[in-house]
Amino acid sequence: MENAALKTQKTTIGLLVNDRPGVLMRISQVFARRGYNIESLVVSPAHLPHTSRMTITSSGPEDVLHQIILQLNKLVDVIHAKDHTDDQAVTRELALFKVGCSVPERTEILQIAEAFRGKTVDISEETITIEATGTSDKMDALESLLGKFDLREMVRTGKVVMARGGQAT
Repeated sequence: MENAALKTQKTTIGLLVNDRPGVLMRISQVFARRGYNIESLVVSPAHLPHTSRMTITSSGPEDVLHQIILQLNKLVDVIHAKDHTDDQAVTRELALFKVGCSVPERTEILQIAEAFRGKTVDISEETITIEATGTSDKMDALESLLGKFDLREMVRTGKVVMARGGQAT
């Protein structure tokens, strides 16, 4: 049986923080001190004045990530930090894909985009840009399919998370 301390998992952490200079740096230092990389980070204004919402994705041993969350909750400007990995939360990611294509390839690219509920946001003689939202797995799958063409650029927002129902994020 694998030791829980060594079990690696991908964790999604939701934070509500005071909107002040230096907060992001102090939060990232909590990860850096433990030698962990932040794989995805999304910051946006929150519904409360002078606060921001952060969603951080990182991978590592469960017990260390749990300690990181405890340390985050001790920071002065962190109102609360919560692990949403095992929650029934709504998670979404936005991605833009710029694909180089010939006119005959456009039909296939548009069919792929439609299957993923993506939409065309820009088109030129030699490229098409697709916008899609969904889970990270869905964006990975779309990237894989579009990668069979001339995928010239890709921009992804990273995962955002919101707890379902009356539960706080």
